Amino acid sequence: QVQVVESGGGLVQAGGSLRLSCAASGSIISINAMRWYRQAPGKQRELVARITSGGSTNYGDSVKGRFTISRDNAKNTVYLQMNSLKPEDTAVYYCAAAVLSTMASGDYWGQGTQVTVSS
Repeated sequence: QVQVVESGGGLVQAGGSLRLSCAASGSIISINAMRWYRQAPGKQRELVARITSGGSTNYGDSVKGRFTISRDNAKNTVYLQMNSLKPEDTAVYYCAAAVLSTMASGDYWGQGTQVTVSS
């Protein structure tokens, strides 16, 4: 079994910052890419940021220059530092991890954490 749990969401004013965390635990051998997605009401889920096990990153166009993804491989944890937040960043943020497991390898998703940015 592998569990993925996000934390750090909340309500913040426009221009503010939040830091999301996502921890994977369980029968993990290694984790390849870890990603953050978001889904706003009435919109499709979109990729926010991605980081490989080696630390290579890429970002969605709407968050470049404002968000930073990082990871701690020893803790199987990925972070998303979100600065200069805008109301359009309001969404449920999901973490996904590509896990090599002793049980069942594949993509594991968290339940999501709500981020609300007020204007």
